[in-house]
Amino acid sequence: MTLSMNEVEATAKRAARGAGYSWGLAEEAGKATRWLCERDVDGCAALAVLLQAFDCAREADWSPLAEGSHWQAPGGNLCPLLAGAALSDHARDLQVGALVFGATLAPVLLLPFAASCAAQSQGIVSVGLPNARAVTDGDALAIDGVFPERAENMEIHMGGEIAAPAARRSRAAPGSDMLQILDRFARRTFAPATEQSRLSGAGAGLSDND
Repeated sequence: MTLSMNEVEATAKRAARGAGYSWGLAEEAGKATRWLCERDVDGCAALAVLLQAFDCAREADWSPLAEGSHWQAPGGNLCPLLAGAALSDHARDLQVGALVFGATLAPVLLLPFAASCAAQSQGIVSVGLPNARAVTDGDALAIDGVFPERAENMEIHMGGEIAAPAARRSRAAPGSDMLQILDRFARRTFAPATEQSRLSGAGAGLSDND
């Protein structure tokens, strides 16, 4: 089964929201997943891995805390969506020197945010892991090696060369098992609202929009 990129983005967005992310971060998840799929990277699988681990966890436990140029999460694993959003806001820091990220789950989801930094600086950004590296100028992406489900550490810095950019895709072909995981999370956003779900943030909340 293949999906259009619009379908990828919509499914990823709703799945992230169903897993407990705010709508703003869910939108970032949708855009990031689409960006990867357009560049022949299985963003759907990466997001499925992340959502199963995050599933309604406290964002504070997964958010980056900076100690100089080293970023890490108090709960042990950085969320690439939370860390990526922070990275985009600190793109200028890369002009000063490299940033080192501690243990990160689904690290390939950081690449669209690294691309955002490259676009802002009109340069090239490299993301290096022990056994893999990615380089982007904001549009093109080149990956050498395989990004794991979890990286113990990675370094993000300016510079690099895009020798063999990834092919562009107009449709994605996520694995059926990964797609089922995303669909399961996405279905949570369609559940009828109850008083408890309204109070916890799901559905329309306490406001009357009719």
